[in-house]
Amino acid sequence: MAVKLVVDSASDIDLKEAEALGIHMIPMSIQFGDKTYQDGVDLSREEFFEKLIESSELPTTSQINMFQFEECFSKLTADGSEVVVITLSSKLSGTYAGAVSAARSFPGKVFVVDSMNVCIGERILIQHGIRLLKEGIPAGELAERLENERGRIKLMALLGTLEYLQKGGRISAAIAMSGAVLHIKPVISIEDGEVKMIGKAMGSKKGNNLLMQLIRKSGGIDFEMPYAAAYSGLEDSLLQKYLKDSAFLWEDKLDHVPSYCIGSTIGTHVGPGAIAVAFFAK
Repeated sequence: MAVKLVVDSASDIDLKEAEALGIHMIPMSIQFGDKTYQDGVDLSREEFFEKLIESSELPTTSQINMFQFEECFSKLTADGSEVVVITLSSKLSGTYAGAVSAARSFPGKVFVVDSMNVCIGERILIQHGIRLLKEGIPAGELAERLENERGRIKLMALLGTLEYLQKGGRISAAIAMSGAVLHIKPVISIEDGEVKMIGKAMGSKKGNNLLMQLIRKSGGIDFEMPYAAAYSGLEDSLLQKYLKDSAFLWEDKLDHVPSYCIGSTIGTHVGPGAIAVAFFAK
């Protein structure tokens, strides 16, 4: 009996990559003005940031609803297969609740995992799931193992600007203005499924140093598990500089750090110029 893996586009896995990985991706919707796009299907990461930078207003994103999940589950279980679904944090979106509601129509066939994360934090849990799939374990056991491991995931990001947090109403205009004047770079993380601000630094160099310190304090990186870095915007020079400056964390342990472009789910709120790392702590 086959086990099939379903993910959402908040993991920043687009349709083409999902097909190459042999998994199924359901896109979230993102709306700029009066036009709606399917994230990772007809709107690439680069196209998203081009539109975000040009737009005076933030786009809006829509969760995946129960009916979309039901349609997907019906197709995937028709041949007797089991399904494991990995969604972005239930504390950041109603997508998880939609998947759980839909799964009730497929008792014993569909298992839903709340990643308690998003972006590359969700991605590396999915990559772990793909590895486990190759072991041929049943869907229920796969879901249980992912739930047991998700708490080890650390995602930390250094933001390049406070502008988009201010546009989204997360901080006041006065705080955003003072941050720009003082070149403050906030560091955020995902903790218990929610976005938390865990530090501030004046300037990119001090921000990079703070990010490295926080990685060390987390207990170190488990290089036997998936890991990733990410950037937001149209080019990755800031990320490449960070990886070069922090080479001591990776050297002698791996050939390179896989890096990806942050998509619309998180990109809407952090804007361009952010860098992020995600890993399983030892």
